[in-house]
Amino acid sequence: MKIREIVSLLSADILCGGDLLDTDVHMACGSDMMSDVLAFVKDQAVLLTGLVNPQVVRTAMMMDMRCIAFVRGKRPSGEMLSLASSAGLAVLATPRRLYEACGILYHAGLGRTEP
Repeated sequence: MKIREIVSLLSADILCGGDLLDTDVHMACGSDMMSDVLAFVKDQAVLLTGLVNPQVVRTAMMMDMRCIAFVRGKRPSGEMLSLASSAGLAVLATPRRLYEACGILYHAGLGRTEP
């Protein structure tokens, strides 16, 4: 699934990485606990979270993720967006709750099969 499709499905705003909308993602991880994200160990993924701190971006970088989608209307700081941009990450913000956002992406086919 392209990041562009995720933006549409989640009615998300693109906060940075607009040039990455045609990037493929194959899996999703939804969590507010970065230790769970570290256990996920998948690349080419989108991280959905309501946790807004720089550690989220650093975790996504370590896990070679492609995109972070902040849920529940959360907005990252300018510092976080700068860090994400320099790491080549797309950052989105959606008003949807974590459970709902994950369900929408799963229903649309994200993560149902390995790449």
